Amino acid sequence: MATASVAFKSREDHRKQMELEEARKAGLAPAEVDEDGKEINPHIPQYMSSAPWYLNAERPSLKHQRKWKSDPNYTKSWYDRGAKIFQADKYRKGACENCGAMTHTGKACMERPRKMGAKWTSKNIAPDEKVETFELDYDGKRDRWNGYDAASYAHVIERYEARDEARRKFLKDQQLKKLEEKNNNQNGDDGASDDEDNEDDLKVDEAKVDESKQMDFAKVEKRVRTTGGGSTGTVRNLRIREDTAKYLLNLDVNSAHYDPKTRSMREDPLPDMDPNEKFYAGDNQNRVSGQALEFKQLNIHAWEAFEKGTDVHMQAAPSQAELLYKNYKVNKEKLKYQVKETIMDKYGNAAAEEALPKELLLGQSEREVEYDRAGRVIKGQEMALPKSKYEEDVYINNHTSVWGSWWKDHQWGYKCCKQFIRNSYCTGSAGIEAAEAAADLMKANIARKEAAEETPAPTEQKQLATWGTDIPDDLVLDQEKLADALKKEDERRREERDERKRKYNVKWNDEVTAEHMEAYRMKKIHHDDPMKDFLH
Repeated sequence: MATASVAFKSREDHRKQMELEEARKAGLAPAEVDEDGKEINPHIPQYMSSAPWYLNAERPSLKHQRKWKSDPNYTKSWYDRGAKIFQADKYRKGACENCGAMTHTGKACMERPRKMGAKWTSKNIAPDEKVETFELDYDGKRDRWNGYDAASYAHVIERYEARDEARRKFLKDQQLKKLEEKNNNQNGDDGASDDEDNEDDLKVDEAKVDESKQMDFAKVEKRVRTTGGGSTGTVRNLRIREDTAKYLLNLDVNSAHYDPKTRSMREDPLPDMDPNEKFYAGDNQNRVSGQALEFKQLNIHAWEAFEKGTDVHMQAAPSQAELLYKNYKVNKEKLKYQVKETIMDKYGNAAAEEALPKELLLGQSEREVEYDRAGRVIKGQEMALPKSKYEEDVYINNHTSVWGSWWKDHQWGYKCCKQFIRNSYCTGSAGIEAAEAAADLMKANIARKEAAEETPAPTEQKQLATWGTDIPDDLVLDQEKLADALKKEDERRREERDERKRKYNVKWNDEVTAEHMEAYRMKKIHHDDPMKDFLH
C-alpha cells in the first residue's frame, strides 16, 4: 500500500525500493526520515494533504497540496484609536479652519469652536489624527473580536477578586466574633452555642464549595430500558429539590392553574408579590424574555415580509428568513445612523461640546453700563450677543428687519413694513400707512353693506299680467267685448283641435285689444298648475 514520492528510473529500482520497505516493516532496516529529521510513516501516502484519523499520524505531509500560506496583503491589525502623527507649527492650506488639523475639515471638527480659528491665528495647531485603511481577509471581516483589547477585561477580574477578598474577610471576622463570644460565655448555654457554631461553619463551608462541584447536583440516576427495558441513563431534573414546588407557592384554589401532566403553570401564582423578592413568575415569563422574544420577532418579520410580497417562509426556509431579518436590522440601524448624522451635520451636536466652566458662565467684570427708566443705555456699552456660525441678521429687498419679526392674524411678516409676503420689497412707513388706509376703507365698506342689509328699501308691489307685462291701474274692460272675445277664443281653439271646421273664406284681423288679451289669459292652460283639471 505504500507509495513513494519519487519516480523510479527502471523496474529494478522499483524492486529494490519495495524490498527496502518490506525490511523496514520487519524492523531489519532503519526508518526513513524527512527533511526535519522526523520518521516518515510508510502507511501514509505522501500525496495526501491530511492523514486519516485511524493511522494516528503526527502531521500531514506535502504542504504544497493545500493553501497553507496566507495572502501577505491581508492583515489582522486594527485602528490605533486616538493616535496622533504630526503637529504643525503654523496653519497649512486645506487644513481645518478651526483647529488646524489636516485630517478633517471645519465642518467635521469635533473641537470647541474658537473665537478666532487657527486659520487666522496660526496658534495652538491641533495634531493630525492617524488615518488608517486595512484590507481584511475573509476571516478578518467576520472576526467579531478583531480590535478587542484583552487588557480591558482586567477591571472585571479585579472587581470579582475584590469581592471575594471582602467576602473572605467578612467570614473571618464573623468567626473571630463567634470565638470571642464562646470564650466569654462559660455558663450553661454551651450546648446551644455549639449548635449555632456548627451551623455557621456549615454555611461557611457551603459558600466555599466550587461551582464545578455543584454542576451535577441536579442530576438523578434513573433506570431507562433495562432488562425490564434497556440501559441506565442520566436524566437532568427540572428543579433543585430544596426549592418549593410551583403548585405550593399559592394554595388558593382560584390562583394560577397547574397542569400536572406537563408540570406547567402559565400564570403568575403570586401576582401581588414584590418582583425583587419573587423567585418564580410563571412559565409565560420565559416566552417574553431571552431568545424566545427574538424568535417571536423573527416570526413576525417573516409574516410581514410575506404580506409585502417577499418569498420567505419561516418553516420552509428558516435560514433564509433569519438572514433577511438580520439584513433588515442592519439596514434599519444604518438608516437610523444616517438620519442622525444628517441632523448633526446640519444643526450640530451640542452634547459633544465641552461645558463651559462656572467661572465663565457666572463670572463678573469691571465693565459698567448705566440704563435709564426706559431701558436705554446711557453710559457704557451694552454687552454684544454672541453670534453662531450660521447666518444672522441678513436683510434682503431693502428690509430693515428679518422675516418673522412681526406676527399678526396667524401670519409671519416683516416688522419694518408689516408685509406678509416673504419676497416682497420693503415699502417702509408709507406702505404701513397705505395698508392701514386700505384696511379702514374695507371696514367702512363692510359696515355700510351691513347697514344696508339691515334696513331694506320698500318695494312697490305690482300686479303682473299672465303674459308677463304690467297691468295699468286705469285699465277698464268692456264686458260685451270681453264676452265676444271669449266666444272667439273658444271657436279658435275648436278650429285648432279639428281642421275640418275651418272655413275657406277666412277674414283675418291682426288687431289685438285688451279684451282679447284678457280672454286669452282666461282660457290659457297652465300645464304646471295642479288645479288645471278643475278650471275648464
